[in-house]
Amino acid sequence: MHSERHVRLFKNGRNQALRIPRDLELPGGEAILRREGNRLIVEPVARPSLLTVLAGLKPIAEPFPAIDSLAAEPVEL
Repeated sequence: MHSERHVRLFKNGRNQALRIPRDLELPGGEAILRREGNRLIVEPVARPSLLTVLAGLKPIAEPFPAIDSLAAEPVEL
């Protein structure tokens, strides 16, 4: 779906800014901005996959405690 809106630009300190209408909001709190000719393209930053996050974790230095092997209690269905 192609959505367009006329928006106003304003100054925020030394930066130029614009308000993104609610129906065009991007997910998350960060975005990538790039210029293609006279166009500015704004894209949401993709969140890393779970595998990427897990691969970046340090190994756990503590040994896991021993777990007693207990017999399962009978269950009536």
